[in-house]
Order: sequence, then structure tokens, then C-alpha cells
Amino acid sequence: MTLQPARRVSVLGATGSVGVQTLAVLSHLGLAAVCLTGGRNSRLLETQARQFAPQAVALSDPDAARDLKIRLADTSVAVLSGPEGICEAAACEAADTVVAAISGLAGLRPVLAALRPGRRLALANKEALVCAGALVTAAVRAQGCTLLPVDSEHSALFQCLRGEDPSSVERLVLTASGGPFFGLDRDALRRVTPAQALAHPTWRMGPKITVDSATLMNKALECLEAMYLFSVPMARIEVVVHRQSIVHSMVVFRDGATVAQLGPPDMRLPIQYALTFPVRMPSPLPPSDWAAAPALTFAPPDEDAFPALALAREAAARGGTAPAVLSGANEAAVSLFLAGEIGFLDIAARTAAALAAVPPDGGSLEDILEADRAARAFVRARR
Repeated sequence: MTLQPARRVSVLGATGSVGVQTLAVLSHLGLAAVCLTGGRNSRLLETQARQFAPQAVALSDPDAARDLKIRLADTSVAVLSGPEGICEAAACEAADTVVAAISGLAGLRPVLAALRPGRRLALANKEALVCAGALVTAAVRAQGCTLLPVDSEHSALFQCLRGEDPSSVERLVLTASGGPFFGLDRDALRRVTPAQALAHPTWRMGPKITVDSATLMNKALECLEAMYLFSVPMARIEVVVHRQSIVHSMVVFRDGATVAQLGPPDMRLPIQYALTFPVRMPSPLPPSDWAAAPALTFAPPDEDAFPALALAREAAARGGTAPAVLSGANEAAVSLFLAGEIGFLDIAARTAAALAAVPPDGGSLEDILEADRAARAFVRARR
């Protein structure tokens, strides 16, 4: 069956950064929103529901869902509640496409619930593949779904690999902006603040992913994600720092050729590509003016100052639930950093300690969720 562009879309995580931009793309393309979900932002989800008139909306926070039900009492929109409501919205049969943009491991069950034969899954949730890559990819194959990446780097790799023989790939190259602390050594990084970490020079994202960009953990998780998306071992995935954020990723082929995908640093482009693939449609962004483009520079990452990439390689080598430990420990450590309870360098230190302490056992959904829980508890308890 030939894949057709999306027409009826459910957006999981509609109130987050990627979700809001996805709705902007739906509006531009004139696509219908079938279901919308969020966490606890009832005001924003009400606004989105009134604009797009979906069949149903869901909030994971029950109190917020009750508030939203009152707000939408004059409409025909069904209001669902809690994690079960999120999964019910994800499974809605009326959608031909689901955009999975719930942040963190909370997005895993909804991703699995969204899988339906012939459906397009546009994946913007890193943790689903990082923590449960084998589980998710096996379920995608079993259900006959089409999995399309939304992250700009993985979308770029997908575009560079299209039509190519997988055996001709030498390595994948993910580009990193370097975040706000590029060029700083460990001594300087000891003194950085959460406010400084949230001041990303290029992208506008949520706080957790912005801090991950500052530590390079975002790129580390993307390397793990790429392993499962493209069936390439970690040893053949590398990262280069590209401050201009114009080259989104590259593929080096065995004949020495490198194919790159370039474009402005705007998430609406990979979101739209995931929704319209295999068709390319006009976007609201102006075309790139390459005559006026800045010089493109590339540099190796400083893994002494930013050890996240080494931790990702360790997690990949250990296998099992080790990637889930890495992800859960990092998320807990980032929360502590944003709360002012630990320093910037402590994020990687506590994540590394959890990776060493929590056994990487099993690979079932229950094993993954338990590894995540144990890693978070270890990080929070560490003194």
C-alpha cells in the first residue's frame, strides 16, 4: 500500500513546544485534528480545542482534566483524563496519523497504543526509542505502521538515506549546535546557572530538552535513537558541533561521498515533512538564500567537558535496560539542576553513577519502567 499524506491527525503532547508547532503546521496544511492531549495546561488545550474542534482531548492530570471539562461544557468535544485517557486518545481509530510529542518516558505507553495497521506514526518522543527501541520497532513492524522521525536530525538522516542501499552507509553524522556553553571547560561549567543553560543560541524548546542540549545529552539520546531508527551500530554514529544549525545531519557513504540535509533551524519543516511524506508541499517559511548564508563550521565535541556522548556509548554497549537507566537518571538530574539543588556538572556525574549502579536487566515494558524508576530514585537519593 502506498503511503498517502496525512489528513486526520492526533497530536499527543499538543501543549508542548513540538505540539504547538505541529498545530501550526496542521493549520497551514488545512489538516484535521482528531485528538489532542496535554499534561496539565487546561487553558491552552481549551484554546486549541476551540480552534481545531477535535473529537476528544485528554489531560494526564485529573484535576486539570476536570477543569477542562467545565471549560468545554458548551462544546461536543469529549474530555478524557489521566494516563488511560491519553492512551485512549492515542488509539483513536479516526486518525490516520499520530504525532507523538509527549516528553519523557510518559510517552511510551501512548506510542504503543497509537500503533495501528496502515497508520503513520510521526515520532518526536526520544525516550520511546531510547528506552524501548527494540520493543517499539518490533511493534511497528508487527502492526504494519510507518514510523517517521520528527526530530530535525533524524528527519535529516531519513531524507539523506531515502532510496539508498543500507549496505552502502559508512556512518551517520549528527550535528549539534553546541548549546550555550560551547568552548567552556569544566572549571567554567561548574559556575553556570539554570538561567544560562536555558538560553539556547538557536532553538526554542522546552526546559528539559534545552538543558539536555547544553550538556550534549540531547545528542547522546539522539545517537541511541538513531541506532534503532536506522539499524546502525553506535560505533558508526558520530557527532560534530555545527554552530550555525543549518546542516541538520549527514550520511557518509562507503564510496567517500557525504550527503547532507540543510535548512533553517525551524521545527515546522521536519514536522511538515513527517506529515506529508512522500510528498513535499509548500511551507510558510521563506526559501533559504544561500548567497547570504553564513560560513558553515564543524568541530569535534569536547567530551571531557561534556561526557554525555561517552555515557550513551556505555549504555549502548551494556544493552538491556541501560539506555532507560541513562534517560531516567538524566531526567531526574536535570530536574534537580533546574530546581537549583545540584550544579551543572552534577547532571552527568549523577547520571553516570546511576548507569553504574542500576543493573541493566531484561527488556520487557515492565523491566524498562522499573529501570527508569530505579534510576530516578538513585539520582534523587544521592548525596
